[in-house]
Amino acid sequence: MYSRLLKKPTASILLLGPRGTGKSTWIRQHFADAIRYDLLNTGEALRLEREPSLLFHELRTLPAGSWVVLDEVQKVPALLNEVQRLMEDCGLLFILCGSSARKLKRSGTNLLAGRAIDTRMFPLASAEVGPGFDMARAIANGMMPLAVTGGDPTGFLTTYAHTYLNEEIRAEAVTRNVASFSRFLEIAARQNGQVTNLSNISREAAVPRATVQNYFDIMVDTLLGYWLEPWKLKRATKQVGHPKFYLFDGGVARALSGRLPYPPSQEEAGPLLETLVLHEVRAFLGYSGLRYGLHFWRNYDGAEVDLLCETTDGFVAVEIKAAKRWEKRFSGGLRRLREELAPRRVNTFGVYLGEHPALLDDVLVLPAVEFLQRLWRGEITG
Repeated sequence: MYSRLLKKPTASILLLGPRGTGKSTWIRQHFADAIRYDLLNTGEALRLEREPSLLFHELRTLPAGSWVVLDEVQKVPALLNEVQRLMEDCGLLFILCGSSARKLKRSGTNLLAGRAIDTRMFPLASAEVGPGFDMARAIANGMMPLAVTGGDPTGFLTTYAHTYLNEEIRAEAVTRNVASFSRFLEIAARQNGQVTNLSNISREAAVPRATVQNYFDIMVDTLLGYWLEPWKLKRATKQVGHPKFYLFDGGVARALSGRLPYPPSQEEAGPLLETLVLHEVRAFLGYSGLRYGLHFWRNYDGAEVDLLCETTDGFVAVEIKAAKRWEKRFSGGLRRLREELAPRRVNTFGVYLGEHPALLDDVLVLPAVEFLQRLWRGEITG
């Protein structure tokens, strides 16, 4: 069992993360003695849905400072009102755990007004895997715990993709047409990491553009993916305005696209490496408590940078290439971005699948594994 980098909290948290990322295991490790309500248990969920105040009456006699776990809290959003009463009146602490924010947001339920810190659990990170981290395997199968530790990652990921369709989407009743959503998911997975054009996807999936937008909202709310927005420079230069959409895990993306049985093609390898690096950066920022925003940058003459992050020490710009040799042209977007952002400080990095680091035109080019090691030592974001 890997030791996770998410620290044990000292205050109540709303812990969100896709199913299978290890939330329940982490809770058992750190809160083995806490009272736990499992809302995946249909009987328990129905009991509390009929009368949410039961939660208050059952817990009000606990000593102040006691921990309580509500697992899959989105199943009964009305419980959050009782949770707030227990926090305020009884001084109880809560781990509110869930794999979807959709019902919480759509119900307009009291989200505790900051009384529970929004916390995310990600798939495994390279720093958690340690010396056994395998870059090629991570690109092909992603970093879901059972894809890393299990003997049949293809079987697990195929089942996982099917489970999300049948359990998450149908159980939450977020779309009536599961067949069209399934078709959309395959298309979205094939376009993972590309600039997203809703009209093009609408034509390919044979569903209205508004439906495509709703489907993307479903994926974000059920934590299957996220948007990477383009960085907007303040001065009026023409830049790409469409965002990119990334699945939360490359192995899940390959399963949804139907590519899992085959080795990653060169065409796939680039977006998959980007997905992996972005996952690691998001996990590092999340577990470190940093709230930096992540973007990409591209202008209309083709100059592009895969990842741009503004930190308290300046900008960090990263170009990611699934190549074993770094070519000078790969640094073009980084040089252009540095010119655009001058005189502000910009630390520029190239990430590739080669073996040797190099400093080329003020761009620090690093093997992908070394970049991730430096990231987790805090040497990339400063």
